[in-house]
Order: sequence, then C-alpha cells, then structure tokens
Amino acid sequence: MVKSKKLEAYYAKEHPFKDGIGFLRDIALKTEATEDFKWSIPVYTWNNKNVFGVCKFKSHFGIWFFNGVFLKDSKNVLENAQEGKTKGMRHWKFQSLDEVDEKAVLGYMKEALDNQKKGLETKAEKTKKVEIPELLKLKLAKDAALKTAFEKFTPYKQNEFCEYIAEAKQEKTKLRRLDKILPMIKEGIGLHDRYR
Repeated sequence: MVKSKKLEAYYAKEHPFKDGIGFLRDIALKTEATEDFKWSIPVYTWNNKNVFGVCKFKSHFGIWFFNGVFLKDSKNVLENAQEGKTKGMRHWKFQSLDEVDEKAVLGYMKEALDNQKKGLETKAEKTKKVEIPELLKLKLAKDAALKTAFEKFTPYKQNEFCEYIAEAKQEKTKLRRLDKILPMIKEGIGLHDRYR
C-alpha cells in the first residue's frame, strides 16, 4: 500500500479518537510541513527531517515532537515520550477533542518547524553492543530461523527484547517473558511495536 493510502486509512479508521486526530491533522496541514507516513503513524517533516507526528492510543491521542526538548512549552503540557529512553522527543497528550486548543497546537507545531530550520536537534547516541541474556542465547543457538529473525531487528529493538528478559528478577519470570517474545521475534514484531 502506498504511503498516501496508508495515511488516509490511518485517519479514516474508526477509533474513539478519530475526530481528535483528524483535527490535529487539519492543524498540521496549516503549517509548511510535508505530510508523510513512517512507523505506522503520520509524520510531518521539513527538508526530510522528522518534526512531529500525530498518534492515537487506547486512552489518549496526541502529537510527538521529535525534538520537543527545544520547545519553550509555555503551557507546560509536554511529557518526555519514554522516560530514560529518549533525550529529545516530547509528547502532548489529549483525552478528548475539547482539550485541543487549535491556536496553541499550531504555535507549538510552527515553533518545532522553526527549531528544525535552525538545526536544533538531538543526536542519537550510538547503540551499544547488545548483551544477549543466556536464556535467549540458548534458544537462538538451537533455532536457526529464530536467530535469523532476531538478527533482522535493529540493535535498538534487539536490546528491548534483551532488557525485557534481563530486568526480570526471578527465573520463572524470565522464562515466562522468553515464552512471550519468541513468537514475536519469529513474526518480526518488536516488543513495543503495537505502541509505536
């Protein structure tokens, strides 16, 4: 499916926040950003650089600002997108269409575009070598298809799987988590893909 069809499908799909994301799109289209579709969400770019995206979840919808750390945030509405994992990304969440202040949202979007034009952006840190937990290492060694599927993931996504197992304190929890991720790896689904 071409990007424009994916974009239209994203905005047309029935969802509790369909009107909310549609309104955010209307506001975004008033800026000079180029509408694109990446990582399964609408992304608005300037000069091929990601500036902001419109997203929907089960309990809220909102705007991702890729370099939101540079926004003045006069309304104090921005949250760190993934505490401890992202340096620059910020998220403005809404629970209902009534909460969306068109003028304020447009102001934030324009400021984000201006910041991008000025070259204000956080640089991604090099992902360190992935430490594969012993339990997963054994499974990968026994199953060539699983190993091939795992290696197709980016180091970042490989690391998410590894941390998910390594963070468990008890062996039974590690085994339960391993059982959960093995089918995901085989299917090429990242640990947090459904939230992205």
